[in-house]
Amino acid sequence: MTTFYNRIAGGDVGRIAALSDGVFAFAATVLVLDFHPPDPADVHSESQLLAALSSSAPRLLPWLLTLLTLGIFWLGQQTQLSRLERSNRELAWLHFVFLAVVTVLPFSTRLLADFLTYRTAFVVYWANILLLGVALYATWRYAERTSLIREDAQGEASRAVKRRIVAGQSLYAIGALVGLLNVPLGVALIILVQLNYAFAPRWTNRI
Repeated sequence: MTTFYNRIAGGDVGRIAALSDGVFAFAATVLVLDFHPPDPADVHSESQLLAALSSSAPRLLPWLLTLLTLGIFWLGQQTQLSRLERSNRELAWLHFVFLAVVTVLPFSTRLLADFLTYRTAFVVYWANILLLGVALYATWRYAERTSLIREDAQGEASRAVKRRIVAGQSLYAIGALVGLLNVPLGVALIILVQLNYAFAPRWTNRI
């Protein structure tokens, strides 16, 4: 009975995609909740309002960083799901683990925003990105090994999926090394890497 259940469980790729959309949307929404408008009791002029708003400016960098992170990894997962012939119980759980790592992003983002010059906060955030990449790679590698991907997604297409994840994580690692010397500079470098992947200029089509 258990063996039969395992064969039929988790086979609906559409349900995985729907859950993914919900988790990513929730994570993006939670990010905005970290911004708080100035208290009206403390603002009595335009200059005071501008000063209060400028005090929140440093939080924009981690917000942008995570917004790009969410977009890149959502697109990466959706690309994988769209190339699946079918799913199974194990693959569904692997994607669930990936989404679990996504839910940690608001926490690591707030930690980085609160301690933007601290290496520990930066390393925690980078570890979050690393785990996202490892989980996403694992889902595709498992789908490939168990012949769950469509025929037209095999061969070069499959290698391109894995190559893109590895290349991205390698660039993030370079940003992490820079961040150990200068955290804001490391954050800025990772944002540049993400902007590169988000806008996908022609030369990046090779990776």
